[in-house]
Amino acid sequence: MPSRKKTSMFASSFCTCVCSFVVICVVLATPQWVSSEVRFSRTGSAVTVSLTYGLFSGTCEQFVDAGLQVSKTTFQVSEALSSSRSRSLVVATVVVLVLALLSSLLSAGFTCTNAVSNPYQTFLGPIGVYTWNSLCGVLILIAMILFPVNVEGNKLSEELAHSCSSSLQAQLGSKHNYGYSYWIMLLILFLNIASLVIIYFYDHTRYSKKKEQERPIENAPKDVILF
Repeated sequence: MPSRKKTSMFASSFCTCVCSFVVICVVLATPQWVSSEVRFSRTGSAVTVSLTYGLFSGTCEQFVDAGLQVSKTTFQVSEALSSSRSRSLVVATVVVLVLALLSSLLSAGFTCTNAVSNPYQTFLGPIGVYTWNSLCGVLILIAMILFPVNVEGNKLSEELAHSCSSSLQAQLGSKHNYGYSYWIMLLILFLNIASLVIIYFYDHTRYSKKKEQERPIENAPKDVILF
């Protein structure tokens, strides 16, 4: 059976991994990734298309001239995209987040195993926790880079705006505000770092104690050594 200290440390790390798993689920499920306002010209007027969307679905509103709302519709992101490049980056972001979800789940499994037992295999110990937590953090960073690249570089919002109305002409401008579904990925990074720090302190303490036990004679009194 593991020591009380090991159980408490790995149990704390397990809680951070479970929280990371839950937050990733929230990120995937909620459509509050970005809110965009894209302004277009149209015959005799100007139209502002307001969009709020995530990786799977979103809402779209049209405002004509002095704020007159024309319509509000919902759409599926994959169906509204015509560009293969934009669709590919959306799919890539989803795949990366699913992999991060699996990594956090494996990390939770490893920490739970160490909290209740002493695994014989080295990889099932702290090394495995380091690996899966680090992988989860890297994947989250990749997702946080891919999505803005798609929005800013591939003009994702502008492409989705065209799917809301077929009578839009020249684009006059756009602005984007990233929502909580995007920014809470920073919380996932924090949770992964916290888990790594907890296991590092446990591993470091265990290593120091092991070194002290291997060299007991160095700390013994001189008269005992002479005897």
